[in-house]
Amino acid sequence: MSEQRPRPTTTTDSGIPAASDEFSLTVGPQGPTVLHDHYVVQKVQHFNRERVPERVVHAKGSGAHGFFEVTNDVTPFTRAAPFGAVGKRTPMFARFSTVAGEQGYADTVRDPRGFALKFYTEDGNYDLVGNNTPVFFVRDASKFQDFIHSQKRLPDTGMRSNDMQWDFWTLSPESAHQVTILMSDRGTPRTYRHMNGYGSHTFSWMNAAGEKFWIKYHFKTVQGPENFTDAEAAAMTAEDPDFHRRDLRRAIDAGDAPEWRLEIQVMPFEDAASYRFNPFDVTKVWPHGDYPPIEVGRMVLDRNPENYFAEVEQAGFSPANLVPGIGLSPDKMLMGRIFSYHDTHLHRIGPNYEQLPINAPHSEVHSYNKDGAMTYRHAGNQPVYAPNSYGGPEADPQRAAEVGWSVEGAEIGRYANAHHAEDDDFGQAGTLYREVMSDTDRDHLAANIVGHASDEVSQSIQERVVAYWAAVDPELGARVASGLGISNGRERVPEHAAAVLAEHANRA
Repeated sequence: MSEQRPRPTTTTDSGIPAASDEFSLTVGPQGPTVLHDHYVVQKVQHFNRERVPERVVHAKGSGAHGFFEVTNDVTPFTRAAPFGAVGKRTPMFARFSTVAGEQGYADTVRDPRGFALKFYTEDGNYDLVGNNTPVFFVRDASKFQDFIHSQKRLPDTGMRSNDMQWDFWTLSPESAHQVTILMSDRGTPRTYRHMNGYGSHTFSWMNAAGEKFWIKYHFKTVQGPENFTDAEAAAMTAEDPDFHRRDLRRAIDAGDAPEWRLEIQVMPFEDAASYRFNPFDVTKVWPHGDYPPIEVGRMVLDRNPENYFAEVEQAGFSPANLVPGIGLSPDKMLMGRIFSYHDTHLHRIGPNYEQLPINAPHSEVHSYNKDGAMTYRHAGNQPVYAPNSYGGPEADPQRAAEVGWSVEGAEIGRYANAHHAEDDDFGQAGTLYREVMSDTDRDHLAANIVGHASDEVSQSIQERVVAYWAAVDPELGARVASGLGISNGRERVPEHAAAVLAEHANRA
């Protein structure tokens, strides 16, 4: 893909000039994304309909049934049904997946892993749709489609391109934290059973008294985290492309039910406004020293699907499925996902996908949505409109207990990020490299980066790769530069990084 000048103006599919390629229209820097941002909505809608019938992302997955059991009282923080009392068990279904590859792709390729959970509660289904990483590549839903396109295939050759990936990442500094994790051995987990899972986003909880809190979910593997090296993962792609799927199924069949311990971080609602960085930025983690993890319960997967297509392929998860006591946050990626997931299931599975057994709630359904393709549940003589005088269902705002936040006085606009003292894109990635990783981890990270960025990546992009990693850590940047043959010394690498960052700041 050669860059051409002058570059044309981005437009909608109707030829109308677009205001931004990167930033959604929101009410203030931390307010909700507005529905009338038609360009972002159209990008999401078109993206959701690109492929039939497999998922656009997370196409290849594996799943299992199980339960969630509460082991610690968290009712001071939430009234949500699945966390209601110590000892309570809620049936659930989990789906794990790769992100970028298609149905036939090998399980062990370097890729984030999806970690999607469906809790069948008495208040309806609660879906928690996360990954095996606590952060993500971009913070604004406007860029999500572009990010996934950069991980997929070129339009002319039909092949994946490392050059395309690094082009996007180095022009999106907010990706640095996630890419650091991806390029480490955590990017090639040994099995689904040996990886952690995260809600990634910040969510809100509300207790029975109406008190609100910000929270983050961490599912810690009880089996212990284990990863493949790059060489081991590559070897397994040839030996058994379905290795993760086979491992999960065999373990459950053998009675070795995998288990995860759920921990949460809790931030008082008022802390968010004055916290040192934007706590709703999905490219950041909350330091455990500030908000220590609290144990909630355990997830156990003890039953394999009887029909892969009916249960794993037809499973539909949506972050919009929030039961009373759980809500959203001013996370722009999360708010974009609220629309996107349900919309793509309507396209991929059909308008009545929630009537399929794997998706059907275990609680009663009383809805004014009717008919459509493949309708199984019918309302009989129930009124089909609201309001009505004939005994139809009525909404109950008290029972629903929606969680909200104030955005008074905010102006609708396109904002790069909320402004907090420590909102840099590279700081946490650098801390991860210097203070969390072992010497072996650092060696593998540098080698993995060099190997990936050496595979048909142009020199101009490689120079940006060096700058990108120098901004994470100068020593890491020098190692990458040496491996790629871009620079003979450390001194000029940070300077190059500063120029790239300045260029990006001007673009934004």
